[in-house]
Amino acid sequence: MEDIEEKTVQNEPKKFYKQLLKVIMIFGLLLVGYGVYWAFFDMNRLPTGEYLTDETSADGKYTVKTYVTNGGATTAYAVRGELVFNNSNKKTKTIYWNYREEAANISWTDNDTVEINGHSLDVPNDKFDF
Repeated sequence: MEDIEEKTVQNEPKKFYKQLLKVIMIFGLLLVGYGVYWAFFDMNRLPTGEYLTDETSADGKYTVKTYVTNGGATTAYAVRGELVFNNSNKKTKTIYWNYREEAANISWTDNDTVEINGHSLDVPNDKFDF
């Protein structure tokens, strides 16, 4: 009986360290996953660009501002559109990014739907990323 109890007591630290290692590995994978998203897919890290035009929704709640960016000699121009929240202190967010464009045609179809160069977006949740 003592041998069984002794083995159980000896195995408890091993189980604890195995569980701790699993938690650390899961945390590490989540951290790496977020790092990859932040570095390669976060639209708020796009270059700002030069101002093109803007349009405000009919109710005045939103404004979409567009900018053209020049990536340098080896890449084409791109258009970036950002959503401005006029009636609140929310941070602006990029909702449109399209490669190989130099101009922006913005029109509001209703108070919450904007069309940028033929791409319809339901603001504030939709995004277009070529």
